[in-house]
Amino acid sequence: MLLTLDLNDARPLHDQVASAIRRAIGEGSYRPGDRLPPARDLAAVLGINPNTVLRALRDLRDEGLLEFRRGRGVSVARRADGRALLVQRARELLDEAKKYGYSREDLITIVEELT
Repeated sequence: MLLTLDLNDARPLHDQVASAIRRAIGEGSYRPGDRLPPARDLAAVLGINPNTVLRALRDLRDEGLLEFRRGRGVSVARRADGRALLVQRARELLDEAKKYGYSREDLITIVEELT
């Protein structure tokens, strides 16, 4: 799993980690039943505290995307809902647009120009 964090992103790190995992599930990199790497390993690769990764994993468990099994680790419970994935990406796009000074209406205009 290739996860990256944007240190310039205003969102909390656990939200960024959850978004990256959600995206990987939604894009099919992880399928139902697949096990994720241990939180400690993910944290080491990302250079963040393991508790931050655990918080992201708990959030995804609460959404129903992941399941925790004692002795078996964390696995994907179900595929991410396509609409939920699009909503997440739209939020990320809105956040990115705000960084560059674009409003919601500006972004809508840009999308309309593309269609």
